[in-house]
Amino acid sequence: MSKLVICEKPSVAQSIGKVLGASKRCDGYLEGGGYIVSWCVGHLVELAQPEAYGETYAKWRLEDLPILPEKWQYQVSPSTKKQFQVLKGLMGREDVASIVEATDAGREGELIFRLVYHQCKCKKPFERLWISSMEDAAIREGFARLRPGTEYDALYEAALCRERADWIVGINATRLFSCKYGPTLNVGRVMTPTLAMVCGREATISGFQSEPFYTVQLVPEGFAANGERMKEKTEAEKAAEECRMAGMATVVKAERKDRAEKPPALYDLTSLQRDANRQLGFTAQQTLDYTQSLYEKKLVTYPRTDSRYLTEDMAGMLPGLVDMVQKKRNISPDAPAPVNAAQVINGKKVSDHHAIIPTRTLESADLAALPSGELAVLDLIALRLICAVGDPCRYSETAVTLECAGHQFKSKGKTVTDPGWRAYATAADGEKDGDDAPPIPALSEDAELPLARVELKEGKTTPPKRFTEDTLLQSMESAGAEEMPEDVERKGIGTPATRAAIIEKLVQKGFVERKGDKKAKALVPTDKGCALAAVVPEQIQSPTMTAEWEEKLLGIEKGGYAPDDFMREIAGMVTDLVKNYETVKGVQMDMPGKGTVIGSCPHCGADVAERDKGWFCASRECRFVLWKDNAYFKKIGKHLTAGMAEKLVKEGRVKLKDCKSQRTGRTYNADVLLTTEEDGRAKFQMEFDNSGKKSGGKKN
Repeated sequence: MSKLVICEKPSVAQSIGKVLGASKRCDGYLEGGGYIVSWCVGHLVELAQPEAYGETYAKWRLEDLPILPEKWQYQVSPSTKKQFQVLKGLMGREDVASIVEATDAGREGELIFRLVYHQCKCKKPFERLWISSMEDAAIREGFARLRPGTEYDALYEAALCRERADWIVGINATRLFSCKYGPTLNVGRVMTPTLAMVCGREATISGFQSEPFYTVQLVPEGFAANGERMKEKTEAEKAAEECRMAGMATVVKAERKDRAEKPPALYDLTSLQRDANRQLGFTAQQTLDYTQSLYEKKLVTYPRTDSRYLTEDMAGMLPGLVDMVQKKRNISPDAPAPVNAAQVINGKKVSDHHAIIPTRTLESADLAALPSGELAVLDLIALRLICAVGDPCRYSETAVTLECAGHQFKSKGKTVTDPGWRAYATAADGEKDGDDAPPIPALSEDAELPLARVELKEGKTTPPKRFTEDTLLQSMESAGAEEMPEDVERKGIGTPATRAAIIEKLVQKGFVERKGDKKAKALVPTDKGCALAAVVPEQIQSPTMTAEWEEKLLGIEKGGYAPDDFMREIAGMVTDLVKNYETVKGVQMDMPGKGTVIGSCPHCGADVAERDKGWFCASRECRFVLWKDNAYFKKIGKHLTAGMAEKLVKEGRVKLKDCKSQRTGRTYNADVLLTTEEDGRAKFQMEFDNSGKKSGGKKN
């Protein structure tokens, strides 16, 4: 009898198969050593589209909302149907007595396996492999302590609730706002609150009124001290002149304190993504992709973690790991790093997976073969390990208050006495040195200091900066935190595993753009994004509500919150939205790049005008559009031009020569006729001119 091991990706299956002795390559799986090792390819099984619940849902109509399935339906993804059939066949084999679930050890990995298992109607018992490293030793240890699959039922319930809640909110809200305002407006349970934060920041910047301010600076020997900000220049000029006349300043207070700066914590995914964005210019998705690849190459531990600590049983291996990493990556190799293991050990702060650290495999790896992006991320992780277990950075801080001509001036100075962990950090590490003011000479109170000069400084208030991926990830992580209990385990919107995809989706859907230098790309909302944020009600775009939902999903994972209660709350919220939403007047949903009118809409008679991505009907109730990147015309080897679009709108047809059959490769002449569906969407069909038809031509 054999055990069937189901992994999430082929690369993981190969690593596990090697350890288990499953070396025989078959079509879609590996076999040997009493094991069959196969794999999914992402989500093989996914939620069905609305039309699966009734043909009426094929059209987008307000009267059909809300769509709330009573019995959820799933479908096999067409692109991965072959691998699904492989898994179904393997699950049905008589010699397969049981299954090992070896998908990624997290919420999404659990969902991927369970949906395939249930879609195949499999009843065979299964066990769960739960590991944080792809090293051979970790795989062996994981198989030695497999857990019953039922122990992860609550994790599966949370994953189901997350998937179904996203479907309910996404489908209903997207159709609601698209029908109300015209163009397709994608709305998501987590995506929309994130967009609202970006738009809110942009609104603050746009409405900011810069104001000048003035300060007086005293420069005695060896340092400078600044006075308070003043709004009026004449007031500042008067103070400066008074100080010049005095020529001396008195030391009112001089305090020296010894301080220590703790090392930074180890990386979780979000903190790694933030540093990689700030220091390397990587997007959050790029960093996740690079780290996932490093994980699959056994060079780092599991990336989709929200913990920045290690468990107590890992303390013993740290000195050897730190020594190896320091030498392998040439991090001050002549100065052995101290290892204060207690700083990074806290099992109570480790949920599913510990912090991201390098593995022992790094020692024998050929790093020269790594892509540059992966190597850069690996070096961030390696350096963070060395710093996190290091000694505190110790420094003395001097705070001085001077008085001159009745005005007070302050200055701070800092002298590093022991760099500690900072001796290993480089400028690329991105850790701020704090207020790195130059040291202040020893001063005694009541001392009189002659002034070398007095300067009047002029500045102006500045608006908050636009979000970068670094700062947006930080805001997503902390959103709603001020309204939550202190002891909650996770705050914010999204999870470490999903935030990168949310940002990417906002960009892909045209709601947000990346602008600026490579290492400082700002996330700027488009006109379309700002318009959507303006019409979506608070209940959908509120970070607080979304953060509360994330907390409830976590509660479901831990068995403390009922899945049915969560889904009822989501359904109730969406039903209320659909029934009570009122259209916002005067909001312009047009995309940038609106051009000339090319004719009247063949469905409703309103103007059809060019925009960036196509020719759109001006009516918000009509869904007519001719996309520039048109799949129908691509299929016949043509690109829809402005002239063709105008003919279609005005005459309902366009004559085309040399269309190309995808199946035979032959060409033909034909007229493309334009009609519309009930909701206004464009529909095409061909009419052939037999006299002008080329040999072998046929209707597509």
